[in-house]
Amino acid sequence: MIGFVSLSTAWANPAAPRTTKEVLVGISDAYIPGGFDSNSEAYVVTNGIFPNGCYRFARADVSHDTANVHSVRVFANVQQGMCLMVLVPFTKEVQLGRLATGTHQIRFHGGDGTYLEKTMIVE
Repeated sequence: MIGFVSLSTAWANPAAPRTTKEVLVGISDAYIPGGFDSNSEAYVVTNGIFPNGCYRFARADVSHDTANVHSVRVFANVQQGMCLMVLVPFTKEVQLGRLATGTHQIRFHGGDGTYLEKTMIVE
């Protein structure tokens, strides 16, 4: 017996433009590696969970608020339309650049006005 499976997307209008918007997303946690000195490029590893399959990592913005306080904002592109309704984990390395010797506060801002703060020591 031979079986045949056919998937149809007849309900989707291929001519309709799919719009994408960029949104600020929060992270679940961040890994702060050690061993950086003032001559090395510092980085952190962020991880989180997108609420569905329409989210794709877009970029991370880093701003240096003061010499020892830095803000990280993670953005995702969200495509409008039918989405897989599953939680999608993500992990991304975010470059901070060269930081001065000392203790640095890294603030990871979420989309709801809150932030997660981690400490990095640069030798």
